[in-house]
Amino acid sequence: MRMMKEEIEEQTREEELLSFPQTQQQSKLVVVGYALTSKKTKSFLQPKLEGLARNKGILFVAIDQNRPLSDQGPFDIVLHKLTGKEWRQILEEYRQTHPEVTVLDPPYAIQHLHNRQSMLQCVADMNLSNSYGKVDVPRQLVIERDASSIPDVVLKAGLTLPLVAKPLVADGSAKSHELSLAYDQYSLKKLEPPLVLQEFVNHGGVLFKVYIVGEAIKVVRRFSLPDVTKQDLSTSAGVFRFPRVSCAAASADDADLDPCVAGE
Repeated sequence: MRMMKEEIEEQTREEELLSFPQTQQQSKLVVVGYALTSKKTKSFLQPKLEGLARNKGILFVAIDQNRPLSDQGPFDIVLHKLTGKEWRQILEEYRQTHPEVTVLDPPYAIQHLHNRQSMLQCVADMNLSNSYGKVDVPRQLVIERDASSIPDVVLKAGLTLPLVAKPLVADGSAKSHELSLAYDQYSLKKLEPPLVLQEFVNHGGVLFKVYIVGEAIKVVRRFSLPDVTKQDLSTSAGVFRFPRVSCAAASADDADLDPCVAGE
């Protein structure tokens, strides 16, 4: 059954190659092998994108996760967004045996971004506070373990409530996207380490996500947590949990926003 599936996939790929204009077949064809979740494949590989890529001489080929990666291809680029130790090991071995293939992104680079502490430290180290406007990272604290000690640690660090709590590891799982807002010292004990605590900064309920690829820059606006007022601080207590904030469904690109918030 598997042999039949592989033969069908190979035949489909040959047909796709033959469907390219003759001029593109003669020039360098870029083959992109992709390993994505079904959800990411559905949202990313839209027919319009595949059509545009085809016109540019780029062919997207699905990677079969049930077959050895080295037996597939040949690829010019491996594009992936899968998690797990086993997959990281597969990619590392593939990079060693196929140095000519570009892997986006290499596991070591992803690991750096999986840790919110190291991710934000990069921005803090840039020291942009004296640049045009103000670019800064909220004061933060990493809690590895022992939730009962959090109130004392926060007090010693001088952090101001309310505090945003985020899981330390950002691995793309549903849990890694969870966010909590703690209003009082006592409630800090209810949090679940390992996590990062950050001082909450009022930002008009909107945040900006900046995507940069080479010289291309794309900025999108997303709805975020609302500002916290003095009244909120005096009347609210406990930990408020938010399963997913500022995702694609929370787009604020078409919203009528205050100019001082919208950046216009």
